Amino acid sequence: MKHSSSDELANSRLPQKASEISVTLLTGGGDRPYVYGLATELLSKHAIVDLIGSDHVDYPEFHANPRMNFLNLRGDQSPNASLVSKITRVVKYYARLIRYSVTAKPKIFHILWNNKFELFDRTLLMIFYKLLGKEIVLTVHNVNAGRRDSKDTLVNRLTLRIQYRLADHIFVHTKKMKSELMEEFGVQQARVTAIPFGINNSVPNTSLTSSEARQKLGIRPDEKTILFFGNINPYKGLEYIVAAFQQLVSRHADYRLFIVGRPNNCESYWASVREASRVEAEKGRITIRADYVPDEETELYFKAADVFVLPYRHIYQSGVLFLGYSFGLPVIAADVGALKDEIVEGKTGFVFKPEDPVDLAAAIERYFSSDLFANLSGRRHGIRNFALEQHSWDEVGRLTMKVYSNLRKLAAPTVLQNREAANTSPVD
Repeated sequence: MKHSSSDELANSRLPQKASEISVTLLTGGGDRPYVYGLATELLSKHAIVDLIGSDHVDYPEFHANPRMNFLNLRGDQSPNASLVSKITRVVKYYARLIRYSVTAKPKIFHILWNNKFELFDRTLLMIFYKLLGKEIVLTVHNVNAGRRDSKDTLVNRLTLRIQYRLADHIFVHTKKMKSELMEEFGVQQARVTAIPFGINNSVPNTSLTSSEARQKLGIRPDEKTILFFGNINPYKGLEYIVAAFQQLVSRHADYRLFIVGRPNNCESYWASVREASRVEAEKGRITIRADYVPDEETELYFKAADVFVLPYRHIYQSGVLFLGYSFGLPVIAADVGALKDEIVEGKTGFVFKPEDPVDLAAAIERYFSSDLFANLSGRRHGIRNFALEQHSWDEVGRLTMKVYSNLRKLAAPTVLQNREAANTSPVD
């Protein structure tokens, strides 16, 4: 893995016209789908992009476009490395990031995710960027993840407030998130823009059919297949789908549940879910893949499933929802965050009461008795088109470029004043 230096960056950059927008995307090294969707859209709108990434967010498309400078400063992020290796690579990453920031040509720094040490990123790193004269744009995917995860503290809220105050502009994905930023953290309305969560366009969607996908996974044609997909955390409420499924199989013999995702630092929680699933797993009714699923294998699960479930306790917005929609798969989701706003009841899915396995089981039965399921093969195309219309990357890119342009206009008078001051001779 090769790391790009600031000198290499300067040599590879296209000559920039005065009218062109140049931006640095700071990814934190994760969230492949969002990084791909936003970066490629900005490039299509003629922005010049420095992308600070890792092995995980590296795409061939990023190296084929002369407007993109992909700087793999983070490198390998394998969780299997030793503690010493993890500490070493994080320290090296921050050193590279600071060095890059000092020499970076773009005046706009757009933070998509913070890095490993969030308290440092929210405070000292933000102040450092401001001292360098950067205009900071921040995409907030979770207004307060600490509260979502039941780990909120005074320090957490204080550092969030600092980062939100230091950012020149903030993007969120829902009106509820915008209201929370304003009410809980005192962010001015004019500094916040609600943008759609762009539909996943990075995961391959091949000619694989649903019947072929089911055969590959050993699913019988008559089995009603339910999917849980994504990183596993306590706030995602996986135990509720397991409890609901146990109710369902006591009444129906043709139900099947797939749990697909990697547990994220929640060993005791995951152990309890595995134990609750054990009996049905031994009977072959529950299939568990507790691992990261590569992009090229993702379509297999969404094409094989009849529906996917989001049994979350708390969420701001879910990328998995739009991943499912990208394959035209209906969803059954808990009524938390803004999930209900993204579902057309009976057309793209159903909603149930959060933390209520009885209501979840009833919603699943309602779905499998509906016209939506009966005509699923014909409805998938419509669900995908609905999502593409509501969550277009073109709209995300348009709003993002508008903010970039406005920030550049606001900064321009200051630059002009500084130049005039430098050219003014003192009066004797």
